[in-house]
Amino acid sequence: MANQKIDNYKFSENALKDKNILITGATDGIGRALALQSAKLGARVILHGRNRKKLEAIHDEITINPQSQKPTIAMLDFEIAASESYSSLSESIMDDFDCLDGLIHCAGILGDRSAIEQYDPGLWQKVMHVNLTAPFVLTQALMPNLKSSKHPSIIFTSSGVGQIGKAFWGAYCVSKFGTEALSQILSQELIHTSFRVNSINPGAVKTKMRLAAYPAENRDNLKSPHEIIDPYLFLLEDQSIGITGKCFDAQ
Repeated sequence: MANQKIDNYKFSENALKDKNILITGATDGIGRALALQSAKLGARVILHGRNRKKLEAIHDEITINPQSQKPTIAMLDFEIAASESYSSLSESIMDDFDCLDGLIHCAGILGDRSAIEQYDPGLWQKVMHVNLTAPFVLTQALMPNLKSSKHPSIIFTSSGVGQIGKAFWGAYCVSKFGTEALSQILSQELIHTSFRVNSINPGAVKTKMRLAAYPAENRDNLKSPHEIIDPYLFLLEDQSIGITGKCFDAQ
């Protein structure tokens, strides 16, 4: 399945007005850029992360803008969270909001860049859990919240190594293949509903994860997270109603 691109997308100042959107990994990189921009466009943003100091910092940055709605913090450590924690998060959102309009999966870890023969099994399990199992469990837990929305949107963050296997990318590569599969399966299961389920390959972006993967790379040639988030915004707002089961390239 060939990836698609979104060309000539223009959003209005109120494109996400009054939409309730949960963003995982909202403290850094793409998740952080999305949280800031979504709030500017009128969304009530639920900021997920595991570092309270960073969550409070982005919370304050959003709150400073008088036009932005006050965000909510949702702390959850995917590495250690039990199933009850996901259920509690869902219940908390249900108490605070009438529905959840968008769920964006940005959180993830790189793991080790090593050969399969030498890959540490414990680290393999950790990467697979954070990058694939946790998004599955979170999505499942939040389905009641999403079903309360008229046109809910679920967006998974994929990768260029999520469709073509690449040597020495180990568990990260496999987890992103799984992410693509999870997105496609869910979109097919919800094809007769108002759900939109899509994935996005951000490409090469100036993030901490990219630096860890390519430490010798010239970062001046990379786009910033803010420069590649338009496909996410498009899939969250009403212009994309009816689009599901697709994978988009952000660059």
